[in-house]
Amino acid sequence: MYIFIYNAFYIEICARKRSKIMETTFSNTKVELVTGDIASQDEIDAIVNAANAELRIGGGVAGAIHRKGDPELTQLTRPLAPIKPGEAVITEAPGLPNDYVIHCLGPVYGRDEPSGDLLAKCYKNALYLAEKHEINSIAFPAISTGAFGYPMNDAAQIAFETVKVEAHELEFVKLIRFVLFSEDDLELYKEVLNEIIG
Repeated sequence: MYIFIYNAFYIEICARKRSKIMETTFSNTKVELVTGDIASQDEIDAIVNAANAELRIGGGVAGAIHRKGDPELTQLTRPLAPIKPGEAVITEAPGLPNDYVIHCLGPVYGRDEPSGDLLAKCYKNALYLAEKHEINSIAFPAISTGAFGYPMNDAAQIAFETVKVEAHELEFVKLIRFVLFSEDDLELYKEVLNEIIG
């Protein structure tokens, strides 16, 4: 285990169960990067769904979450749909090991503009809902980087810059986890995070 000190931040890099984990701190909130399944984050209070506008089962993250939560999850989301890019809504998490699911609609890259602002709003609005419900830990996927086509590097920078700013206002959220699909995604996110805190 190696610990590097960067001013008020620290990074801890270690190996856990085949997956490298990177940790840092913004204000009093820990930020983690891991690989894994967003629908299997047992110790996290709320997971974030990279949702579609109708809040129904889809591919990728939405598919993984709804496969565990349906039909009850779709029954909960139906009255809340449709949502617009950048918006977020919250439901309970039936069939999942979490208390809540926060559903965010990220921008489709090249179509929904201003895409950077809309993506940042996803993270801001999700954290706002987490605070409102006194949630202590939240897990995000890489919103908009799948079928919506957002470049991974740009999406990571927006995510971390937004979280870094919002962390100063957080009272209840003490852990923010980013769950990445692959080791390559994890390495890219680690590089971007190092640039932001360095």
